[in-house]
Amino acid sequence: MRRIFILFLLFGFPLLASCLPLNPLPATQPPLPSDTPLPTATIDWFPASPTPTLKVLPTTTATQEMNPGIGKQIINDTFSNAKLWDTVNSDLASATIKNKRLTLAVEPGVSIASLRRDVTLDNFYAEITARISLCRADDNYGIIIRSTGVSFYRFILSCNGLIHVERIKDSVRQIIYEPVPSGDVPPGAPGEVQIGIWAVGGEMRIFLNGRYQFSVSERTFPSGAFGVFTQSKGDTPVTVTFSDLKVYEVDYTAPTKTPVP
Repeated sequence: MRRIFILFLLFGFPLLASCLPLNPLPATQPPLPSDTPLPTATIDWFPASPTPTLKVLPTTTATQEMNPGIGKQIINDTFSNAKLWDTVNSDLASATIKNKRLTLAVEPGVSIASLRRDVTLDNFYAEITARISLCRADDNYGIIIRSTGVSFYRFILSCNGLIHVERIKDSVRQIIYEPVPSGDVPPGAPGEVQIGIWAVGGEMRIFLNGRYQFSVSERTFPSGAFGVFTQSKGDTPVTVTFSDLKVYEVDYTAPTKTPVP
């Protein structure tokens, strides 16, 4: 009996293996998820434009040379007067003032801006604090300067760590400083950043957390209103709160050499 069992081990196993299929069927691939259409934006503040090539932006510590000529304070806005700003409240977007803060909130694919129109600024230095509650990827926020309604400059911070500048003229958008990465831009939410802008004549210098980022030379709009904005570029809402706006006069005569970071 033991001899029969050994013979089975020697010859029976190949017979069992030969019963297996020669070409086993491949595993079935799971079906790809279907694309869900994004909600249609009903507010289109900023038309689309081509995405430029990124370049690296080093950051440096701000010095008096980079924001010279700052004089007396002309605005100290604690956001306690809602009448000074554009406000709105709807299902798609809202701009509300409460607890000394201006909160901009938008649904997916929507953008909104709020301007303070009672003061026209030409040469100035301004600082404002932005607190990011909901924001991701290409969603963005920032400041608007020298606005005349459908024409203005936008300094844009994206939640992927990039910053760039656009000129909107008669509702037509053009990038005048290509997106660059900055370690001072919060990488999504939650986050907080102080945004500063020094604008004299055709030169505008941007600061984040007191550190100089870069300079833009553009003379299309010499003066206008100051504002803030928020934009959702994806399929999630965005909420950003602004506070502590301070604006100073600048007494400065060009030309001087623009600092290089």
